[in-house]
Amino acid sequence: MALTPQNDTDLLDAYLEAEINAPDEPSKTFRLDFNQYRIGNMTDKKDALKQAITKAILTPRSYYRIYNDYYGCELWDLIGSDVTDAYIDAEIPRMVREAIEYDDRINVVNNISVTRSGDAIFISVEVDSVFGDVGTEVVI
Repeated sequence: MALTPQNDTDLLDAYLEAEINAPDEPSKTFRLDFNQYRIGNMTDKKDALKQAITKAILTPRSYYRIYNDYYGCELWDLIGSDVTDAYIDAEIPRMVREAIEYDDRINVVNNISVTRSGDAIFISVEVDSVFGDVGTEVVI
């Protein structure tokens, strides 16, 4: 018996079996208070996912070196740019979807709605996740 897989099928089967039998990763993390800029106790499951969605939307993509190039949102590129309101309204849902869909806990992004009031942008996101339906609102 060989110590390494003899063909690609054996390797793929071994990988798939390891993925299926892998334990669920915990989603426990520190609670972030985005309004008061404080770190609090721990949070888990739905609340941790809501926080992750908010953080991904509020973090500019490719700005902080601690994150890879796929983390964050490109919304910040629109702020102060010379584009039409129709373009902004069309691009925000796409940018938000791209910012959050990488999360393994999210199965489907169901609904993204955007409302603008003066200089503020209110983004409402609803996702189907491994914890059930989760909704959150982010103000930029």
